[in-house]
Amino acid sequence: MLMPSIFGENLFDDWMDFSFPDIDKTLYGKHAKNMMKTDVKETDQGYEVAIDLPGFKKDEIKLELNDGYLTISAEKGLDKDEKDKENRYIRRERYAGSMSRSFYVGESLTEQDIHAKYENGILTLDVPKEDKKAVPEKRYIAIEG
Repeated sequence: MLMPSIFGENLFDDWMDFSFPDIDKTLYGKHAKNMMKTDVKETDQGYEVAIDLPGFKKDEIKLELNDGYLTISAEKGLDKDEKDKENRYIRRERYAGSMSRSFYVGESLTEQDIHAKYENGILTLDVPKEDKKAVPEKRYIAIEG
């Protein structure tokens, strides 16, 4: 008999671990399925960011730049039209919900500076390095007297 999940967790996940170990759980905890797995690579010009978003469509992903923070959010809903009166789902593992992740990229960057491409379930971002503000050289004032 299959039991319903409680608070978004499946009762049988720990029971099933004996035959199907979940490597992501050891890396990201029990909510690994809701996390955007991300690779960040530094280049001479900036950073290349690759984010795994399998199963999402381009219009379900949003990028927002606000106060120097780049926020990537993705939202996916279950298709309510998938009703089949003869068959019932025993288990649904495909992700439905929302997730987001933020990175500080610097306050001097604008939307035009960041380039995004979505192909084969991977969102790729080219983020230039923030121009470091030059430290003003010290200027001394002569004291008369």
